[in-house]
This record gives sequence, structure tokens and C-alpha cells, in this order.
Amino acid sequence: LISHAGSLTNLAKYPASTVQILGAEKALFRALKTKGNTPKYGLIFHSTFIGRAQLKNKGRISRYLANKCSLASRIDNFSDEATTVFGEKLRDQVEERLAFLAEGTTPRKNIEVMQEAIKEAKKRFKKKKKKEEAAAAGLAEGEIVEEGVVEKKKKKKDKK
Repeated sequence: LISHAGSLTNLAKYPASTVQILGAEKALFRALKTKGNTPKYGLIFHSTFIGRAQLKNKGRISRYLANKCSLASRIDNFSDEATTVFGEKLRDQVEERLAFLAEGTTPRKNIEVMQEAIKEAKKRFKKKKKKEEAAAAGLAEGEIVEEGVVEKKKKKKDKK
């Protein structure tokens, strides 16, 4: 999607409807010219999520997946810290939507999932910051701690 859009910034600027049909421009313009049906999906059609959906739900999943791809590209492009938390949560939401369409289990609301993702991202950022501060404090202290951990593991192995 990024290579077809040109860059991550360009992809982030596209609305979800454009992301959905990205790669099917030829079919879109042909449909508009002949007043036929417009394509439901472009490059997104090759996703495993759409492949797992039932035939009647492929258009719905395509629209939902394009929405989540659009959100993910905006988060990746405009956030200061690179993190995988949001992508993982968005993927979980797509999985929940597939289960909802197949079985009827109610998926979580987007606002709840994003609040969880923000909390988790903050935790990871704090953890990363602490590691960096510990590394800056002194490598000698860090080496002593690592040696102590290694010795403890050896003792456990000897007991077995």
C-alpha cells in the first residue's frame, strides 16, 4: 500500500475509501465511465483477512480493513515514538470483527481499544526510558547485574 501510494505520508493523507480501492484505479474509472458497479477492493483483496471472510462479508471486511489501515498509517506517520502496540490492537479489532460476522460475538468499541493501546504504549515508553537511563548510569553496574543473573540460572540447572 505504501509503495502504491508513494509514501507513508501520502497514504496517511488518503481517506479509508481511497485506501480500500488503492490498486484498482483502472477498474474504478472504467466503472465510472460505463456507469457500472465500482470495485469493492484493490490491493487489500490479497489480505488474509478478506480471504478468511465469507463471500457475503468480503465487502464489509474490506471496508473495515481499509479503515484500520488508514488509522494505522496515520498513527505511524504522525506519532513521535515508533511502537507496535497500536498495530497489534488494530489487528485484534479486525480479528474480532471477523468473529462477529461469522459467529455474532460482539466486538469491543474502538475507543476502549485505543485507550488500552495508549496505556500500553506509555508503559513500554517508560520501560524503554528506564533501560536507557540505566545504560547511561554506567556499564560496569549493568555487567555486574547480568553476571548475577547468569550465576543464579547455573545454580538452578545444577539442582536439576
